[in-house]
Amino acid sequence: MASLNVYSVLLVLFLTSGVVMATKENDQIIKESNCETKMGLPCVLEAFTSIFNTGSISNKCCGELVVLGKVCHSALVKRTLENPLFKDLNPATIIAKSIQTWNNCLALIDSPSPSA
Repeated sequence: MASLNVYSVLLVLFLTSGVVMATKENDQIIKESNCETKMGLPCVLEAFTSIFNTGSISNKCCGELVVLGKVCHSALVKRTLENPLFKDLNPATIIAKSIQTWNNCLALIDSPSPSA
């Protein structure tokens, strides 16, 4: 019985350290890349709503998201998922919506604009 408790404690420590390492890794990426300064607040809110709730993102904000970059985008989404306020959300669903939003914006920005 004692060995079961030891294994339980080790498992909890291992899982906890992984979460802490992921948090530090995302924070480091965000800090080193100045991710939090690359988008205006209105576009941050639009992107957040399109990923974590339901809504669309405007062409203007898609442009800001693409300039933000995929690394920053992913790190910010992952860090938000680590926040206890969002513990009830399904991470796989949020990551899928994040990728979909990114791909839609990238396609929109990369597509040639109609000629006049």
